[in-house]
Amino acid sequence: MLFPLNDPRPRPWVNVLLNPFYHTLGRNVCIRSSVRMDVVPFNKLVIGEKTIIEDFSVINNGVGDVQIGCDSLIGLSNAIIGPVIIGDKVILAQHVVVSGLNHAYQDVRTAIKDQPIEKKMIVIGDGSWLGANVVVTAGVTIGKHCVVAAGSIVTRNIPDHSVAVGNPARVVKTYDSDRDAWVKVS
Repeated sequence: MLFPLNDPRPRPWVNVLLNPFYHTLGRNVCIRSSVRMDVVPFNKLVIGEKTIIEDFSVINNGVGDVQIGCDSLIGLSNAIIGPVIIGDKVILAQHVVVSGLNHAYQDVRTAIKDQPIEKKMIVIGDGSWLGANVVVTAGVTIGKHCVVAAGSIVTRNIPDHSVAVGNPARVVKTYDSDRDAWVKVS
């Protein structure tokens, strides 16, 4: 009853009648009118106070919880597909994809569309910034105060206080607290 036949989006009445009782939106949250909220009541959606979700983005908790911290910015045309935890004061520039799900493909006798989905949690630490067109794959943790350069594909974990670039993204700088400076990684 929650979903029309062959449609992954919940019925409109789910957003109006059920979701407000199951999901938590902090004070002064701004979700632009063109944001597509594909959210269901049986998975968690938490958005912290003063967070902004810009136009044409998609938030989907259909296969896993989505938690976005306080004072974060989800830029234009982002796709956030759970399971995902985004920390406080995180900036996601435009066209960023953060997807905690993958499609299985191991059975060559079955179309990939008909195989089960696999999900792994993504965590983006407090104070991090992901540039335009970044893709974060399932199971990745990005540490606190990290910068991921525009166009990067993040396929493995990035430690706290790092700058990562490329496809696949690799760490090129880290913050050295003894020197109080960002240092290139050799």
